[in-house]
Amino acid sequence: MIRPLELFIGLRYTRSRKRSHFISFISLISIIGITLGITALITILSVMNGFGKELRGHILEVISHVTITETTGGLHDWRAVAGNIKNPNVKGRAPYITGQGMVSRGQGVSGVMARGILPAEEKQVSEFGSHMIDGSLEALKPGEFGVVIGSALAWKLDLAIGSQVSLIIPQALATPAGIIPRFKRFTVVGIFKMDMYEYDSGLVLMHLDDAAKLYQMGDQVSGLRLKLNDLDAAPRVAETLAAGLGPNYMARDWTREHGNFFRALKIEKIVMFVIILLVVIVAMFNVVSTLVVVVTEKQSDIAILRTLGSSPKSILGIFLVHGSIIGIVGTLVGTLCGILLALNVETIVQGIEHLFNTSFVPGDVYFISKLPSDLHWMDVMWVSGSSLILSLLSTLYPAWRASKVQPAEALRYE
Repeated sequence: MIRPLELFIGLRYTRSRKRSHFISFISLISIIGITLGITALITILSVMNGFGKELRGHILEVISHVTITETTGGLHDWRAVAGNIKNPNVKGRAPYITGQGMVSRGQGVSGVMARGILPAEEKQVSEFGSHMIDGSLEALKPGEFGVVIGSALAWKLDLAIGSQVSLIIPQALATPAGIIPRFKRFTVVGIFKMDMYEYDSGLVLMHLDDAAKLYQMGDQVSGLRLKLNDLDAAPRVAETLAAGLGPNYMARDWTREHGNFFRALKIEKIVMFVIILLVVIVAMFNVVSTLVVVVTEKQSDIAILRTLGSSPKSILGIFLVHGSIIGIVGTLVGTLCGILLALNVETIVQGIEHLFNTSFVPGDVYFISKLPSDLHWMDVMWVSGSSLILSLLSTLYPAWRASKVQPAEALRYE
């Protein structure tokens, strides 16, 4: 147990004196090293949390939380299936038809994923309606062959409302002139921007009836999309729905379609935590070297304390206090700086981008076009706790070495 005497002497050793400017300097360097490591660790974890949150939010604004199809593929009488879904976690449902295609206009060509929707129903399961920058989903009328496209695709092919585009699908059509691919001319009636380049450049929306005619689906659809109140309950809800609808139906949830991606993000976060923690560990070696120097420089003081009756345990406590102060101060300052930086990193990065007229997160390279941050207090606790434990461990050897100093040997050359 550390008594007031050990605490007083340990605190006194951390302050600069005429003979110990160098010791105070390397103590300051150790504190700065710990501070920078903790700040970097909290900020990086917060940015990775932000990336995961933004990606998950944007992806789930486009894809379905749960998809219902028949085991043979497709879905007949989707209205009856939707009526049989009574799960309270389901708050929206909408049919869809999906297929691949290639949009062309003039010399410009781009591969896309086409999706047939019912505009009134689609609002229940996706957020396209709130991300329209021109036109609207309601402009999709059956038989008029209108199409809603992403902003990146509109820029790539120089399209605007009213532009005519051809959608070529991978189905052959036999003619007297030979086998030619099937295609249909569409009119652009809306442009959306989801802030995810993958969807803004590669997804087009059309009316369900037009998609059924184009892809020769007849009276069936590709499936039924569901939106849930609780995203994390998707696997359980999908299993319950599949059991309730019968053996002819199957349900797939978003974790099965994109689960590997989000698991990879989680693993990457853990790896980054370990890598950046190495910076803190390096700073802790500075604490060890600082205390070793202090012990060497204070041998005469240790010897005097021992001759005055201080026990080896008391000497151990003095240097534990001294080393712990460095770790605690570095951890507290680093945690505060990390929290402040994590809460304002998006604003800071935008300011730097504006100042140097550059972009650190270009939308055509990454899934998103900004640097988000999401501070988790559990991460702060893990980082701070790890730093405090490491700082305590780093003081053990120098403090133990100080407790073993023999008064006679230390005072021999004084």
